[in-house]
Amino acid sequence: MSTTRDNACPPPLDGTPAGGARRWRAGSLSYTAPALAALFAWLLLGDFGWWMKERAVPSTLQVMLRQFEASNFTAGLLLGSLPALVRILVVPAVAWRSDRHRSRWGRRIPFLVPLTLLAGVALLGLALAPAAGAWIDGLLGTNAGAIVLCGVFWCVFEMASLPGAVVLNGLINDVVPRALLGRFCGALRAVSLLAGVIFNYWLIGYAEEHAPLLLIGIAAVYCAGFLAMCARVKEGDYPPPPPLDPSRSGLTAAVRTYCRECFSESYYVWAFVAVNLSWLAFVPVTLFGVFFAKRVGMPMETYGKCIALQYLSSFVLSFPLGWLADRFHPLRVGLVAIGGYAVVTLAGGWLAVDAASFGVALVAQGIACSSWMTATASIGQRLFPRERFAQFASAQDVALGLANVLLAGGVGWLLDATEHEYRYTFLIGGALGALAFGATWILQRKFVRLGCPEGGLPAR
Repeated sequence: MSTTRDNACPPPLDGTPAGGARRWRAGSLSYTAPALAALFAWLLLGDFGWWMKERAVPSTLQVMLRQFEASNFTAGLLLGSLPALVRILVVPAVAWRSDRHRSRWGRRIPFLVPLTLLAGVALLGLALAPAAGAWIDGLLGTNAGAIVLCGVFWCVFEMASLPGAVVLNGLINDVVPRALLGRFCGALRAVSLLAGVIFNYWLIGYAEEHAPLLLIGIAAVYCAGFLAMCARVKEGDYPPPPPLDPSRSGLTAAVRTYCRECFSESYYVWAFVAVNLSWLAFVPVTLFGVFFAKRVGMPMETYGKCIALQYLSSFVLSFPLGWLADRFHPLRVGLVAIGGYAVVTLAGGWLAVDAASFGVALVAQGIACSSWMTATASIGQRLFPRERFAQFASAQDVALGLANVLLAGGVGWLLDATEHEYRYTFLIGGALGALAFGATWILQRKFVRLGCPEGGLPAR
């Protein structure tokens, strides 16, 4: 356990250059400067493909659902509640198996490859959903075929994408030297923001007329970049997996051990609460941003440029924020960022009444949101046990999923009941941001009181 002086949390010491050799270590892996540069290049290439998918697919699906005249409640269920159920039912099982898997290819790559291919297939299904749905409607005399098919393929997509996110973060945790995590995660955020700029500035305008071609192109970019990363990044050796609860066997032992390790320590529970309240604060505006734009008469091209502007601004901030996270710790920087988000988003809820004011509120909220994401990009690697990282990250996802099931559907229902008063998305997001600020402050105090335990508490 680390010790503190003057309540300061020191940066992690493992992985720093030692002597004159200029080598960095991550577990059993050792890197020279050229090898480290190659590792970062391949990880960033894969991350670019990943984020092109993440930036493009939800916005494109929002446009498609609006064309199919889906209600806010339906959109909330598909875009929010459905992924939340996947987080609860699928992510923990994949994360648990990944942490305990041992093979000559490592413990992450054997899961990332099939998940990538499954997500690519789902994207092709989404691309074909409008045409196939129209054919089904003509055959059966219905008018919801496209919405149903979008729901089915979106579910498959999320079943591949959400576990993949946890396993990808586990790979980063395993192969990137700990002393460089904040700056590397800042670089990852820069890549994700660059992908957002490219999609929202140049491509989102084609979503209304050419959604199928757009989805097919995104699938190709994602699969090519991510599979290339999986082929080139090498994992190290891992110690034997931790034992299961000896008093139980099989599935019961796995579930009992999972719950005991993840939820019996209040420190980890507060970590889940603080991080998840922050993520929940971003949900309302993200889910219904396109709908709000349509409501105030903002063209999709203008909406895309507003999103691109917030991403470009956040891109400029990504490297300084990554450095600050390494220097002062993600908890401290994240506390400031989520407080700023709460203030900016609550103000946007009162002021966004037309296309111009909505555009300003959208950009300001997006910059504050991205600042928190960048500042805390390495927070899981800093707080959770290294050898069981995917397990703890999935436990966080389970808690997030339970809350999202209610939040996404509830916000959609509220918007339908209030005749599409989309300013409530900003007000709800700002209120959740204020709660997240309080929870993060409590977590920060516990972190310091425990001696700033980098990489999780000692195993019990």
